[in-house]
Amino acid sequence: MTTMRQWLTACPLACVIACTIACTTAASAVGGSRADRLATTYAAPVPDAPDYCDPAMWVTCDSDSMGTGADIFYVVSTWEEDWQTADGRTCHYADVWNPQHRDHMGIEINRVAAYMAPGNRFYAPYYRHTTIETFMTQNEDSIHSRTRLPMADVCKAFDIFQSQRDICRPLIIVGFSQGGIAVVELLKHMSDATYGQLAAAYVLGYKVTEADTTSCHRIKPAQGKDDTGVTICYNTVKDVRYAKPVIAASCCCINPVNWHTDSTPAILHDSITVSVDEQHHVLVVSGYSGAEYKPYRDFINVGDIHSCEPWLYSECLQQNMALRAQRWRQAH
Repeated sequence: MTTMRQWLTACPLACVIACTIACTTAASAVGGSRADRLATTYAAPVPDAPDYCDPAMWVTCDSDSMGTGADIFYVVSTWEEDWQTADGRTCHYADVWNPQHRDHMGIEINRVAAYMAPGNRFYAPYYRHTTIETFMTQNEDSIHSRTRLPMADVCKAFDIFQSQRDICRPLIIVGFSQGGIAVVELLKHMSDATYGQLAAAYVLGYKVTEADTTSCHRIKPAQGKDDTGVTICYNTVKDVRYAKPVIAASCCCINPVNWHTDSTPAILHDSITVSVDEQHHVLVVSGYSGAEYKPYRDFINVGDIHSCEPWLYSECLQQNMALRAQRWRQAH
């Protein structure tokens, strides 16, 4: 795994110019900077903003030796708890300049890249994600308010990524948990021209609401295994009564094992049955305890198996990303 040093130009001045142009162009393309609008309200104190011209703000991996894969933009989930600043104030955001915080995010990023990067080019920015306590409030207003800043970070990172990549290659965006919120925001943020480059967007362990699909024509729930320009969304529970609305109250769900949106069951790893509950739009699994994911503060992994989302179906996701990228190339 490498940083962005081989991706961005080697000249620091040229890099700064390129990044400035990228952000300005992207802002005008969507009728003003959505990233700036997202950041207008947040809870102080706030760590210093990431500089996405700095390779330290990225994890990347180019494993597409044949030039036939996709560009994957991955957004990591929540890793930090509330923490105290030097002056004793409580901070609700990760600090991307703190090596320990970057190391925490890197655990997930590198593990995901192990199955997403082969045959592709993989890019993941560090960002000031809001802390787990925000989601534990289970208050939609609080979550919306505190996620504005991290979503602005991700949109800025995406603009720079998009300005540097080869737009003749298929684009895949993926996010887990808080990263899933970012995928939805990126679909709202991107231009229609960028959307035309999209093979698929994957919202793992978070929701897509009717309001999302109504407000953004680029959010189109997947209907099968190989449609393109679509959004894949799922949440996994042992029983529907364990689904947490703040995470899983979605208007759509697709089974990543058989790629059905109905209740047709699928068998994973010879012993796990996975099916869609069509009323609640969640995956219900049997034959799998999820015991490796310990309950966290009686909030997640309690009947739901939130922490499994990028891992339980990893082989299915790897194959599906390759298929959708291939279908995009055939169409373009």
